[in-house]
Amino acid sequence: MKKFLLTIFLMTLVTLSNFSCATTPTRGLAPGELRLLRLEVPQELDSRRGFPFRVNIHFEADGRPKIKTACFYLSGDGPYCFKITNVKYGLPGMVEVDIRTNLVGSFSLQGYVLYLRDGKTEISNKVSTLIHIIP
Repeated sequence: MKKFLLTIFLMTLVTLSNFSCATTPTRGLAPGELRLLRLEVPQELDSRRGFPFRVNIHFEADGRPKIKTACFYLSGDGPYCFKITNVKYGLPGMVEVDIRTNLVGSFSLQGYVLYLRDGKTEISNKVSTLIHIIP
């Protein structure tokens, strides 16, 4: 019985830990601010070395800031910056970027965007996900 309760307790902690990492701060946005919410690779099974693959970055923003570029680290290596393919404003908004790498394996993909705020280039917060690149 103790093992069962311990297992339930640990599973609950892991679930709460994952949930807390996936949520964003509760503070409001400053005027013109853009905050990234999450990063996803929708066709992850098709992520092949040397070929472009889509990365979607979900965000919230005060207004409709001009997003200039998206930059990424692969397990700390980078940043590698790429042109924005498409921006969809809404609640939440989404930035689409096609990236490529010549690396093979599993990596932590961490990204941020550069955007205009009051005529100045700002760097957003960073979001990350795990990806698998196949040969």
